[in-house]
Amino acid sequence: MKSVLVTGGAGYIGSHTVRELKKRRIHVVVLDNLSTGHREAVQTPYFYEGDIADESLVKEIVQKHRIDAVIHFAAKSLISESVKKPDLYFRENTMKSCSFFETVIREGVRNIVFSSTAAVYGSAHSAPIREDDSLRPVNPYGQSKLKTEKYLQWAGANRGVKWVALRYFNAAGAALDGAIGEDHQPESHLIPLVLQTALGQRESVAIYGDDYPTPDGTCIRDYIHVLDLAVAHILALQALGEGHLPQNCYNVGTGSGYSVREIIDMAGRVTGKAIRSTIAPRREGDPPMLVADSKALREHLGWKPQYSDLQTIIMSAWKWHQTHPFGFEKRG
Repeated sequence: MKSVLVTGGAGYIGSHTVRELKKRRIHVVVLDNLSTGHREAVQTPYFYEGDIADESLVKEIVQKHRIDAVIHFAAKSLISESVKKPDLYFRENTMKSCSFFETVIREGVRNIVFSSTAAVYGSAHSAPIREDDSLRPVNPYGQSKLKTEKYLQWAGANRGVKWVALRYFNAAGAALDGAIGEDHQPESHLIPLVLQTALGQRESVAIYGDDYPTPDGTCIRDYIHVLDLAVAHILALQALGEGHLPQNCYNVGTGSGYSVREIIDMAGRVTGKAIRSTIAPRREGDPPMLVADSKALREHLGWKPQYSDLQTIIMSAWKWHQTHPFGFEKRG
């Protein structure tokens, strides 16, 4: 692994992964169309603004930088939007990804790490969720990612491609020094919404359902610190280069979860602010609990979360939000 192309490297998870690659003195190049990412988040001089389906641009990057591995983050990722615009999600997430992969494979790239999602499992009934559980996405976003996994299975079997798909649960937190963090427009993730409420940017945070069969009645999710997630990608790349991967798809999570109320309570303790919440109706399709079984990732790649305790997640995110109250946008 000498030169890595990161698509979507201006996004939340992508930018943290680029930073970790740089720390390891790996030559890293970013391709991002900046439709949702932020140029300010990219901490490498090798940045290209463009589309992953632009064959001539991708060929130029691979040839110029002698790319030998790819981490593919670029995607649309709003579940509610995917339901309203399924054509957009299958075009952007599946068709363009396959086009991108075809281009880099023709140019000789054989090592690919793909950013997948726990949404491929759908409304899972088991807890924790294992990689061999049923794959039944309940929205176009999850389905678009699963179809891309299927393409990589074919490429691996017929094109000599070595690949791994990382199925994330809930990415959270920020760089420990507060330099980069989470900035989505619109924001839909719980922890940023809670911290925006602590900053006075929102009157309250909505709790969607408080009558689930969980200890406090609110949904439980498996939160993984974005730095731990970034390291998982790097370990996956290293394993591809060394040629030892017992399987292709890995869950990335902690194996335990926190409820919505636990998130709000911890945020109140970390910020010292009273965080107002309101009860809203359940969202359709929200399962009571989503927790990863990540034993395979730990055993096969030697991965272990270092920053994913709830206090560290909230403290790092709070440092980012305090120093960047409007995200990467500068006001006043």
